[in-house]
Amino acid sequence: MPAYIIVYRESPVRDETAIAEYSRRNRESAAAFQQQFGIRPLVVYGTSQALEGDNPDGVVMLQFPSIEKARAWYASPAYQEALAFRKNAAEWRVVIVEGLPE
Repeated sequence: MPAYIIVYRESPVRDETAIAEYSRRNRESAAAFQQQFGIRPLVVYGTSQALEGDNPDGVVMLQFPSIEKARAWYASPAYQEALAFRKNAAEWRVVIVEGLPE
């Protein structure tokens, strides 16, 4: 079953340098991440509108072939190194959800 990681940025960015470094590391690792984990970006900070509750400052939605691959990507050393730059640059909420069978 596919799985999705959804990242909500819930505050404005307060450290542009850290976000730039996080983005740079992800861009450099994108091909390897896709090959190793089957990651497929579906939404990357597109325009959003809240239908209920507060509108997040940004949304990223990533698709994976399985929940195990999604967890493995999130826990991978390369992503954890990049994540260290993102975590303190703004307020975030990150969820993983299992999709329906294809």
